Amino acid sequence: MKLKKIILENIRSYEKQEIEFPKGSILLAGDIGSGKTSILLGIEFALFGLQPGQRGSSLLRNGKDEGKVILEFEIDDKNIIVERTLKKAKTISQDYCSIIVDGEKSEISVTELKNRILDLLNYPKEFSKKQNLLYKFTVYTPQEEMKEIILQDSETRVNTLRHVFGIDKYKRILENLGIIITKIREEKRMKEGMIFNLESNKESLIIKKTDLETKRYNVVSVEKELFSKREARKRIEEERNEISEKMEEKTRLQSEIEKSKILVSIKNDSILNNLKSIRELGEQVEKLAKIKFDEREFLTLETKLQILKRQKEELNDKNLTITSQITSLSLRNQENDGLKNKLSSMEMCPSCLQDINPVHKSNVINKTERDTVENVKKMEQLALEKKQISYQLSKIEYEVNEIQKRVQDLRILRVRLEDFDDKKRRIEDLERLNLTFQKDVELLSRHADSLKDTIFGLSKYQNIYEKKVEEFKEALKEERLADIKVAELKKEIDLLEKQIEELEEKIAETEQIKLALAYISRLEDWLNKKFSPVISHIEKNVMVKLKSEFSKLFSEWFNILVPDNFNVELDEDFTPLIEQQDYELDYAYLSGGERTAIALAYRLALNQVINSILSKIKTKDLVILDEPTDGFSDQQLDKMREVLNELNVSQLIIVSHEQKIEGFVQNVIRFKKEAGVSGKE
Repeated sequence: MKLKKIILENIRSYEKQEIEFPKGSILLAGDIGSGKTSILLGIEFALFGLQPGQRGSSLLRNGKDEGKVILEFEIDDKNIIVERTLKKAKTISQDYCSIIVDGEKSEISVTELKNRILDLLNYPKEFSKKQNLLYKFTVYTPQEEMKEIILQDSETRVNTLRHVFGIDKYKRILENLGIIITKIREEKRMKEGMIFNLESNKESLIIKKTDLETKRYNVVSVEKELFSKREARKRIEEERNEISEKMEEKTRLQSEIEKSKILVSIKNDSILNNLKSIRELGEQVEKLAKIKFDEREFLTLETKLQILKRQKEELNDKNLTITSQITSLSLRNQENDGLKNKLSSMEMCPSCLQDINPVHKSNVINKTERDTVENVKKMEQLALEKKQISYQLSKIEYEVNEIQKRVQDLRILRVRLEDFDDKKRRIEDLERLNLTFQKDVELLSRHADSLKDTIFGLSKYQNIYEKKVEEFKEALKEERLADIKVAELKKEIDLLEKQIEELEEKIAETEQIKLALAYISRLEDWLNKKFSPVISHIEKNVMVKLKSEFSKLFSEWFNILVPDNFNVELDEDFTPLIEQQDYELDYAYLSGGERTAIALAYRLALNQVINSILSKIKTKDLVILDEPTDGFSDQQLDKMREVLNELNVSQLIIVSHEQKIEGFVQNVIRFKKEAGVSGKE
């Protein structure tokens, strides 16, 4: 990885600044507080975003609502530009993220961008949800943080280094192994409970199979018994049915006798009714024989009735005409009265608009009055004629009603006379019908007597039939009991078969559980006695090897920086042990320069160990040292040239305010701070 350029906008003390990073060694120089460390924080933010526990206010410039970092770098000949922004709302949070790889831009989320950067840097996937410890301990660790790691308690320091080395997985394996073994033991207890009844189930299976065979044998004998009872029931049923047919024959004959009696009764009733009708018809015939009908009178009355009706119509027409004339004359008189009233009040002609001559007006009024008088006379004459016509109509109407009554009476009489022959024929028909009914009654009576004799002969079967019915009920009851017994036995057999099947399945499942129990028991034994010791042994050997290599490199770097009579190494907890002339020295009693040398040597040794373990990460050729010479003497500062040469990395960035360091590097970028704003000189 090679850094090329960073742009800061409203980041810490920077308003807007662009900084280019050349190849080789670079010194970020300037007074304390000039903004050098802000460049390093900007690089880390661009790559990984805000870290857990890190506040956006630690990066966003005071008084600003938005900030931005754009970082351009190169990995495996790929040019990459990352942009991240901060935005102030209720809190300061990351707002926008994008990445450009060889000109192809992607706007993605904060988490997606971090994962993308980890892929480009070839960092292990397990670091995606962790702090950027791998970056800190291989690229950039503030010197004070390295001192804190050295001063931490041994357990915390070892766990941190496990995490950085990527071997905390062994500890996680052992922790997970403990969880797995606990689960296995729970599973064992559960399975042991599940197979507890295995032997008793096997014994129960043998008992049930024996019982099943016994019931199968019993059902055969019961089925034979059922067959014999069914045959006996069928025989009795056939005998009962034969007798039942005789009884049905008797019932049928009795029913036929009843029908004959009903028919005789009906025919006798019919004979009586017919005799009554014959008497009534005879009386009517006698009365009709005495009636006389005058056909001539009937025709004369009908002719006279037609003449009177025509006269009535003529008078009605004449009456209507007179009424119309009276109405017309009355209307004319009304018009004359209207004209007279109108002329009396009129002074000017409405047509010519000239005054009306009084003489002319008087003549017209007089003429109108004469017409009215004449019309009244005509109306009186017409009214007299109308009265005479009304009298004539009343007289004709009375005469017509009288004639119509007489004609109606004659018509009724003629109809009655026409029915005379029909009644005589009806009497003859009824007499013949009565003779037929009398013969039928005699035949039905003889038939009923014959049926009674036959029924008497069938009466003996009644007692036999009742006895057979009782025998049939008893046989049917015994058959049903045998049938129920067979059904119960078969149901018990079916139930037993199902129980045996379920028990066999349960035993088979329990046998499988037993096999599984044996397997997990072997697995538990293997995990406890073989796998767990192997993992512990591997972790221990890895830690021993790492400690050995780490201790060797730590000693070499420290001896370059402080060569005078010091012997340093790391103990099992990776704690620095410092000896001078066979006396162990406490870290707290070292000088400031010596403590800085311990921290820098620890930092550089750790960098080499991590890069050796994780040989494919893309940050191996980039090292950032932040104030690595704090408290160094002139002699120790001179040793820094040798340290920098030994590092042998493609790009080295040093933050320092020591002027002497400027002679050790290839490039110097100077910073200053004026009026609270940082920038390049």
